[in-house]
Amino acid sequence: MCGIIGVTSLSDIQDHILSSLKRLEYRGYDSSGIATISNDKLNFCKSEGKIKNLSDKLINSPIGGSIGIGHTRWATHGNVSEVNAHPHIAGNVAIVHNGIIENFQEIRNRLEAKGRKFLSQTDSEVIAHLFDTYLSDGDIPLEHITMNVLNELEGAYAFVVLLLNYPDTLIAARNASPLAIGEGDGLFSIGSDAIALAGISSRITFLDDGDFAIVKNSSVQIYDFSGEKVTRETKLNSMDPAIISKGNYRHFMEKEIHEQPETISHTISEMYNAKGEMSEKLNEITKNNPNSITFLAAGTSYYAGLIAKYWIESLSKIPVNVEIASEYRYREPFVDPKGLIISISQSGESIDTLMAMRYAKQFGVRSISIVNNIGSTIDREADFSLYTRAGVEIAVASTKAFTAQLIVLLSLAIALAEKNKLSISKIKQIKSNLFKIPGAVAKALNLESKIIEVANTITKCKSCLYLGRGPLYPLSLEGALKLKEISYIHAEGFSAGEMKHGPIALIEEDLPVISLLGNDQHSTKTISNLREALARGAKLIIIADEGSENKIDFAHEILRMPFLHKAITPIICSIPIQMLAYHTAVAKGTDVDQPKNLAKSVTVE
Repeated sequence: MCGIIGVTSLSDIQDHILSSLKRLEYRGYDSSGIATISNDKLNFCKSEGKIKNLSDKLINSPIGGSIGIGHTRWATHGNVSEVNAHPHIAGNVAIVHNGIIENFQEIRNRLEAKGRKFLSQTDSEVIAHLFDTYLSDGDIPLEHITMNVLNELEGAYAFVVLLLNYPDTLIAARNASPLAIGEGDGLFSIGSDAIALAGISSRITFLDDGDFAIVKNSSVQIYDFSGEKVTRETKLNSMDPAIISKGNYRHFMEKEIHEQPETISHTISEMYNAKGEMSEKLNEITKNNPNSITFLAAGTSYYAGLIAKYWIESLSKIPVNVEIASEYRYREPFVDPKGLIISISQSGESIDTLMAMRYAKQFGVRSISIVNNIGSTIDREADFSLYTRAGVEIAVASTKAFTAQLIVLLSLAIALAEKNKLSISKIKQIKSNLFKIPGAVAKALNLESKIIEVANTITKCKSCLYLGRGPLYPLSLEGALKLKEISYIHAEGFSAGEMKHGPIALIEEDLPVISLLGNDQHSTKTISNLREALARGAKLIIIADEGSENKIDFAHEILRMPFLHKAITPIICSIPIQMLAYHTAVAKGTDVDQPKNLAKSVTVE
């Protein structure tokens, strides 16, 4: 997911832009660049790779200026190169852009036929050429020029425009991709999110879809898609730049794994008070009993939804459907008008989840979001939101946001069952252990030295299998995802009961088979499946509930987890699968926080 920053001030802004770009590194990128106006000309500097490469160039050749734009690019159209890096310049215009212009080739062909010369392979460059073309047509107000450009563009985008002939003005626009305007001490800024604006803007305004803005060093005017002047809500930007620090940890991912006792505790407190009484938010959501529930999510959030399906159906007897958001609207699904749509997204900006939610809402169905980013697009567009209190998550691979999502989802399942007066004895048992989860997670973290030993044994493997039953089956999918996305070892998750339906053909000598073994009704059959894997040469690594490990004495490695209740086991067992992936990646020397080809949030389809 590309990162955008723009600053207009009365003093030099190069360092402000560089600092913001460094805070945007977590989004994933492969090149970066900045452009400014100084000495009556557009100046720019670009670099492939890390922002340090850009910073080193600017130390040797600073470009100064009191107005400028910056960008971290995650390649979509065109390969990774300085030419394709942003900003893109056409005549007297420079732009930075996040998203995809779907009709860029048509626009490019038309402009090239008129003599326009393009330098890059990107779709983004057409934006710069369109603005420069309209600016050369004469003395037209900037808002009219912007409307003309926006009327030509199709797709999802957020962009900022720097204009040589307007050396105190930036133009910002968004459609489906997030963009915010910040106000600070003697400056205005534009950024992809609150993190980009941390430290330079004390107040922040999120643009709505279709909005554009004319941002000067002394004022801001926002317009809607029809060109009418509008006012959007301004909030305090409470994001502290000091949060964007690894502290004493080697990586953000390591830090975020170890923050989970605290973030889980905060999220439980968001859902229930100290007496175990549900919050007003849970009360409001469960007031009207839905006929059905459909989860919309992607990646790790999708696996959280799959785990929640087991909880909600078993406790509240409400049918649950879990949909991959990018597939949902394209298959024209039936939308239950008396159902409930729940969108799960850490960032609250995942474009596929947002579009799926919008599709469902057009049928009048009630929508809820579960997000970590308050004020995000999905949060604002949902009828109601439940918040995970995980704090800022920087590492691309989600850890603390995932377990916070599980806490919210388990709390929702409990609340629905209580409202329906179902599973009363089960609910009492779960709730009696709810506030013990942070302590159990802390105990699981104490197994880190043992997990490091296990990780060192699988670094040279080409593939791994993850197995689980019941709600531990979706967790096996999450475990496999974590391993492959940061260590680049191929991994697949399966239901242990499906072993003889195909996956057992993959078993070979010393293939790591990582099995999640719960203290539940599935354990006996899972153990039988593991014996079959052992007989075919697999190396068995078992993550087991305390008590269930006594049922298995033939594994190569056993990691014993604190046991509270079988419904809580997926939350506790999330910790070792995260640590195993992390330490395997560290041992292999991969870029843990920013794995190749991945972005923190997918904001283009």
